[in-house]
Amino acid sequence: MAQLDTGGGNGKGKKSKQKKMNARVDFTPMVDMIMLLVTFFMLCTTLLKPQTMEITMPSDKDDIKKEQKSQVQTDEAITIIIGKDNKLYYFEGKPSEAQLQETTYGKDGIRAVLLRKNQKAKVQVDALRRKLQAQFTGNVEQAKKNKAQFKEELRKIKNADGTPTAIIKPMDESTYLNLINVLDEMQNCYIGKYVIDKVNDQDKKMVEEFGKK
Repeated sequence: MAQLDTGGGNGKGKKSKQKKMNARVDFTPMVDMIMLLVTFFMLCTTLLKPQTMEITMPSDKDDIKKEQKSQVQTDEAITIIIGKDNKLYYFEGKPSEAQLQETTYGKDGIRAVLLRKNQKAKVQVDALRRKLQAQFTGNVEQAKKNKAQFKEELRKIKNADGTPTAIIKPMDESTYLNLINVLDEMQNCYIGKYVIDKVNDQDKKMVEEFGKK
């Protein structure tokens, strides 16, 4: 008669081995999403077009003497020196006869100085705005024509005789952001004649002596 072996043997059962799974992260969906976002922003973002700087040169008429040309340029010029630590200085006229003054960025600082210097252009631009606003009838085509007319008239006002010429001089310790802020004020104050120049030894001396006060 057959017998069943119900014994546990040595009492030790076989342990089941767990399979090790290699974890692998697939970044393909993330790369696809990034590419879609880059494409989206490229299509939806308007790239800034380069702008040309218009500078009105002195007259070459024979009946105007060189001394008169220099005098006119000096009287209409304002020099802006961009210093370190967000310092901003300016003077009007000849450097040898001018008194250096310190100002700040923003509407209560350099913008107020430039608008005072360019008050005539400000009055003309304000009058032009009121004129075009009075002509607005809600027509889209007419609005486009008014906008084009405003740009053309604004260009003439900014470069007319008697408007100031700004000479911008950033020092080596100044930042690029400071220069951008000053250039923005040229647009805010309707100044079409400006140039970026290097700081000379006389400018550095004026700033140094001003700091000792």
